[in-house]
Amino acid sequence: MDLQIKGKKAIMAGGSAGMGRATAERLAEAGAELVITARGEERLQKAADEIAAKHGVSVTPVVADSSTEAGREALFAACPDPDILAITIKPPDPNGDFLKVSADMWRDSVETALIGPIEIMRNYIPVMKEKGWGRIVNIATFSAKNPMIWRLMSGPARSALLNYTASVSREIAPHGVILNNLLPGMFATEGASEIMGAYAEAFGLEPKPEIVGAHFREHNHIPAGFMGDADDLAPMAAFLCSSLARFIVGQNIVIDGGQHSSIF
Repeated sequence: MDLQIKGKKAIMAGGSAGMGRATAERLAEAGAELVITARGEERLQKAADEIAAKHGVSVTPVVADSSTEAGREALFAACPDPDILAITIKPPDPNGDFLKVSADMWRDSVETALIGPIEIMRNYIPVMKEKGWGRIVNIATFSAKNPMIWRLMSGPARSALLNYTASVSREIAPHGVILNNLLPGMFATEGASEIMGAYAEAFGLEPKPEIVGAHFREHNHIPAGFMGDADDLAPMAAFLCSSLARFIVGQNIVIDGGQHSSIF
């Protein structure tokens, strides 16, 4: 399928690994010129080199933490006028006892998962409106609409992001700028692997893979029968970044193997 984005400028914020890396691959495959960001320079540079070599497109790595003003300014300087903006963040650690969640933990969550994406969008929306064409996709989490006591640092801030984008998407759609969210469930990515130790601590488990895995499967039934991998989401992300998605506005698309049972 031709996504009709060959030669478009695309930003993938959080593009060095996991769903961000897989989405960057799909955008590059479709011919987009990429800017990818992440906090870790070595992994970011490796991803940029591999994507450029594989797909024959320009890939510019920008070391940046989008939860900080300095990180966002670095991104804005590197790519002032993108056509496509996709954003994801490293998943926060499970929080353990909800009564021990502090004000500082909430502030960190909001800075990373809410203010960071909003400030990036707020910078680029006027540019896209001026062009008369743009695509924005937030890769968030299904816990934004499926509350989970051990994901308090992830779900509530992203619920607020969904509220924000629901309003903004309808304001910018008449200008050809399309904004949607993807809500992934349980995926077997690098980020998910990195939080397994915190998951064990949150539930008082011995930090052994077989123990953590058994507890996870018992309490997180996935009808599809497996955890997703990054490329179970990336094709949908790339589609929403394309010209073909012009009539999909302000939606929150859950990709979770059937775990979330709501019909809306």
